Amino acid sequence: MSGHSKWSTIKRKKGAADAKRGQLFTRLGREITIAAREGGGDPEANFRLRLAVDKARAANMPKENIERAIARGVGGGKESTALESIIYEGYGPGGTAFMVEVLTDNRNRAVAEVRRVFTRNGGNLGETGCVGWMFERKGMLTIDAAGQDAEAIALAAIDAGAEDVKVDGDTVEVYATVEDFQTVRERLMAERFKIEDAELSWVPKTLFQPEHKITLQNMRLIEALEELEDVQSVHSNLDISEAALAEFEAA
Repeated sequence: MSGHSKWSTIKRKKGAADAKRGQLFTRLGREITIAAREGGGDPEANFRLRLAVDKARAANMPKENIERAIARGVGGGKESTALESIIYEGYGPGGTAFMVEVLTDNRNRAVAEVRRVFTRNGGNLGETGCVGWMFERKGMLTIDAAGQDAEAIALAAIDAGAEDVKVDGDTVEVYATVEDFQTVRERLMAERFKIEDAELSWVPKTLFQPEHKITLQNMRLIEALEELEDVQSVHSNLDISEAALAEFEAA
């Protein structure tokens, strides 16, 4: 288990607080704008945009906010063209690998803030390519299997064209190639499974589980990075143990 679904559980619990601060809506709006700018404003024809819009709706982002974000992307203008998509790579405590996706209108500010957070939390920002080879770009679905047969969901995902499936209790993680992701998602939606998250992600080829104390330090680093306004998502090869998850949540 990659630890992604475990970290997602923490994020869902703090999602309401993020929404109150407006931080979540800012991130979602930027993703919608970039998706519309690069692939057009029709969610039916632009899969990346459809994913972004669906995620915004799931977070109860107002319809008018979504429409404005699409309009910014399609219409261009200063706010749209100023946004730049960047991936920063680095190392967390113990050598954990990190990929940090950023959307920013100020590259200098973004890199300074990301570097500061890495340094303050026992890691360091690396050069482009230093850890990228440890990850693969894939589509990923997280399905809530509570009250259902998780193994049956896993088999349905494989039949739908999934490349890999991992089951952890009531959570099923489904992985697909970027090319097959749209088809897999649509087929599983047709089965009416409860899809909690769907995204294009950087998935680690292998996992790394350091000692307990180092795992907690890495989790604090992830949280601190995600709190930066310019950061859209954080990916790592950290394998989070149940003990570390429980202690982090309690704290």
